[in-house]
Amino acid sequence: MKATEFNQQLIELEDKLERFAMSLTSDHEEAKDLLQETYYKALANRDKFIGHSNLKAWTFTIMKNTFINNYRKKQKENTHNDKTENNYFLNQSEESTPISPESEYSIIEINKKIEELPDEFRVPFKMFLSGYKYKEIAEKLELKIGTVKSRIFFTRKKLSDKLQGYKR
Repeated sequence: MKATEFNQQLIELEDKLERFAMSLTSDHEEAKDLLQETYYKALANRDKFIGHSNLKAWTFTIMKNTFINNYRKKQKENTHNDKTENNYFLNQSEESTPISPESEYSIIEINKKIEELPDEFRVPFKMFLSGYKYKEIAEKLELKIGTVKSRIFFTRKKLSDKLQGYKR
């Protein structure tokens, strides 16, 4: 595949890559950074792309792996080694501040809105918030993984609409 053909096909994937980046990061600025980093890596490693393979899948894999690596790097940066006897300070943020009454009130209001949701949306969403992976939720609730992902997505959307006044 010629460089111009490769570049043109890469440009045609921009909308799909933007949506995928947004689904991974849930933040517009982070999604733009991820997209830019993905383009850089794809162009820098063009020689590793085999012409007859799927450029879309190859590029999406680059984006997914970049996101995962960045996430892991951030997690390592947020881990603090504690030398105290009871490890009290382990993984505690340096900017730890007490919960204010306003934020506690917000948490109560957000939890009320979550509890108002129908079971089919509330249960997968609460499991996701508790740290379950999509696959684990799907297995426990005997649903398809796509159904779980869409229910969590729509729950986020519904909560975002209901909680307009509680922006970060």
